[in-house]
Amino acid sequence: MKRNTVHSRALLLVIGLLFAVLVFTSSPPGSGQSKSASKSSNAAAATANAQLRNDLKWMFGGKPQRGWYIYIPLINRLINTKNDSGSPQFAAGLAHWQQKAGLKSSGILDDETLYAMIKVWPADQLLTAPISDFYDPTRAEELRRVEHKTYAAYKRMVAAAVADSSLGLAHNSHGELAPAEKYLKVISAFRSPEYQEKLRRESPNSGPAGLAVNSPHFTGRALDVYVGGEPVDTRDSNRALQVQTRVYQWLVRNAERYGFRPYCYEPWHWEYVK
Repeated sequence: MKRNTVHSRALLLVIGLLFAVLVFTSSPPGSGQSKSASKSSNAAAATANAQLRNDLKWMFGGKPQRGWYIYIPLINRLINTKNDSGSPQFAAGLAHWQQKAGLKSSGILDDETLYAMIKVWPADQLLTAPISDFYDPTRAEELRRVEHKTYAAYKRMVAAAVADSSLGLAHNSHGELAPAEKYLKVISAFRSPEYQEKLRRESPNSGPAGLAVNSPHFTGRALDVYVGGEPVDTRDSNRALQVQTRVYQWLVRNAERYGFRPYCYEPWHWEYVK
């Protein structure tokens, strides 16, 4: 972990030096210098972003991450651009957003910028899912929010699971999970940073994997779904039971078709990545 952090800092330092050199050496004197410098800055930032989108090492949900390419659709929507993430136009749009967010307007999407984005992503992209989709029939409305594309993909995936008779999932005439059926019901979806911190205070011994400081649930694109045993218990005995259930094994074979990828340490945790 320490090695990854040092590597990322060294990478950012090299990119920063390149950025500074390109700006200094390519700006002509006299009139038009500011405009030329801006173009050079965006070009240098574009070069940096083309590398960082695949190589940036950062932490999210207590897990080491590499790159931010998975989040490009969310990033593009946030900074209001359709340009390629390795283009000067993307860098210019990002720099404008950074300035509004009170960050250094470098046009480079580094870990500081990424964490700032994570805090604001879900604001206008969440819907409130019906209680019938949740494992806990008393779950509060504010805890039933899900990113809209993630929810649509989840419903398609559940419909496919219900249609697979080998799973034996109880369902109604509309092909939806029956109220008494627990498998594949959502345990947790979007969690705000404030709610996550509340959980950490209430469960100080939960550990980094259980209640991470920077959780994928902040995006509304991470779902914990019931796959058997104790819903979210990380003890080895419980996880060993969960990975043997027909529902979990079905998810391993099929969830990727609907845009979900697993987190191996938590059999119940699936993230929508399309």
